[in-house]
Amino acid sequence: MQTVHTVSQVREYVRGWHQKGLSVGFVPTMGNLHDGHISLIKEARARCDVVVVSIFVNPTQFGPNEDFDRYPRTLDADAAALVDAGTDLLFAPSVDEMYPLGQNQTWVDVDGLGDHLCGASREGHFRGVTTVVSKLFNIVQPDVAVFGEKDFQQLAILRRMSEELLFPIKIVGASTSRESDGLARSSRNGFLDESERTLAPQLYQALQQLKADIEAGEQDYQGLQSRYRDSLEQAGFQVDYLTVANARSLAPASADDTDLVVAVAAKLGNTRLIDNVSLAVVRDR
Repeated sequence: MQTVHTVSQVREYVRGWHQKGLSVGFVPTMGNLHDGHISLIKEARARCDVVVVSIFVNPTQFGPNEDFDRYPRTLDADAAALVDAGTDLLFAPSVDEMYPLGQNQTWVDVDGLGDHLCGASREGHFRGVTTVVSKLFNIVQPDVAVFGEKDFQQLAILRRMSEELLFPIKIVGASTSRESDGLARSSRNGFLDESERTLAPQLYQALQQLKADIEAGEQDYQGLQSRYRDSLEQAGFQVDYLTVANARSLAPASADDTDLVVAVAAKLGNTRLIDNVSLAVVRDR
């Protein structure tokens, strides 16, 4: 594996691969890699001849009271894990390399999809995500880019962005990687103390139970949301949202919607966790 830090170096490698007719897979990350990231890299490896991984903690997707400064930077350990995963190229740019003119004045924003779920309480977050991913797509010019379904809203927004901006890139969603107790793998899990880590799997359990209620015929989504939100808060979570949403628009689901996502964001202590489950509902005709 080669490690590079500049845009010109990445473009040189990718240009050479494309000239040889090789397909390029790409996995953008913020580092502090875990098995969930490795599963994305394996997905890219299965689909492409070579794999590029980026590690960049992007400041523009963090709000003023969020955890940018304490987000873990573990580049040496990450690089070792990427070698073991069979990565061909690691791109680890500085903030100055990604934002060479300083304060950004050019933004990529996907209207509508960012108004719900995490976007409702993290103003500017998805604008930061779409802008930096657009930059990375222009730099790496991959054939395939792989993202995790744990970040369901992010995946939906990036798919829409890629379609509307005509990026010639196949966007692949990889299944959420979970610990043995069901907790979705996340770099932020490392912030949980022992008691919080014991409690955290209840988030996924609540989603599974709510999903089962819908599959059993329950259509009072507001009632379900209130009941499971109250249950999580009584257990010790600070719930930002627990929503049954239309899987395409991400707006609150109606009784006529058939493709749904049940999504949740909640804090344990100072750690914000997100998760989701998808389901298809068969309506009587």
